[in-house]
Amino acid sequence: QVQLVESGGGLVQAGGSLRLSCAASGSIFRINTMGWYRQAPGKQRELVVDITSGGSTNYADSVKGRFTVSRDNAKNTVDLQMNSLKPEDTAVYYCNAAFLYTRDGYKWYAASAWGQGTQVTVSS
Repeated sequence: QVQLVESGGGLVQAGGSLRLSCAASGSIFRINTMGWYRQAPGKQRELVVDITSGGSTNYADSVKGRFTVSRDNAKNTVDLQMNSLKPEDTAVYYCNAAFLYTRDGYKWYAASAWGQGTQVTVSS
């Protein structure tokens, strides 16, 4: 199947910027949608943004105009540039991918995968 490895994150002051990266690897697969979710302490995991293989994006209202997602289909990577960060952006950020995989090259199965999560902390 697919494994997702995230990098980036850390501690930044309010108004600062951070960049998250996520790379997918594994056996034969085709990735459809990739995205970033976040989970703050005591809250449910929420969508930050997702992006289809065709480049269509869907941003949460809370990050529109501040965060920018980009994707490289050839490299199976997705990045999240986060600008004008606010303390309320503090959370663990998770990469997600919805994909198709095959074991024999004929039958394809749908599945999804999550990264291990990376902490983003924005101080006021």
